Amino acid sequence: MAHVTFGGKPVTLLGNEVKVGDKAPNFTVLDNALNEKTLDDFKGVRIIASVPSLDTGVCDAETRRFNEEAARLDGVSVLTVSVDLPFAQKRWCGAAGLENAITLSDHRDLSFGKAYGVVIEGLRLLARAVFVVDSNNNVTYVEYVKEVTEHPNYEAALEAAKRAK
Repeated sequence: MAHVTFGGKPVTLLGNEVKVGDKAPNFTVLDNALNEKTLDDFKGVRIIASVPSLDTGVCDAETRRFNEEAARLDGVSVLTVSVDLPFAQKRWCGAAGLENAITLSDHRDLSFGKAYGVVIEGLRLLARAVFVVDSNNNVTYVEYVKEVTEHPNYEAALEAAKRAK
């Protein structure tokens, strides 16, 4: 598994580590209207970003940046997954002025977190990670951010999304 720290302290990630070349695991999460969503509900190239909570500075900045930059990429969507409740995600989207952002809640079953190996044991939070999935559901890019409180490599993820078909 990926070696990750949170606030400088090592944490254990639960679930299955995903690698480039894997078929993207399916998952079931909730959208802001409490509807179940799976990977198959989203087509084309997907940047999937897992974050601990939209109500933190780094998660807020990351979600804004990926949504702003991906909007300029044809056929690329950004899915931001956290364990925040759908109501909190909807409130955040409105306050951030990102009404079209796709935020998905994994609070109910940790389905995404377990499938992608990002559940932080003992905290019920998701580690910061970025996955790029192509239109055939192949994983073409993976970054498990080494320190959960730091930013991902935006440029590398966006380049991978541009190259994915």
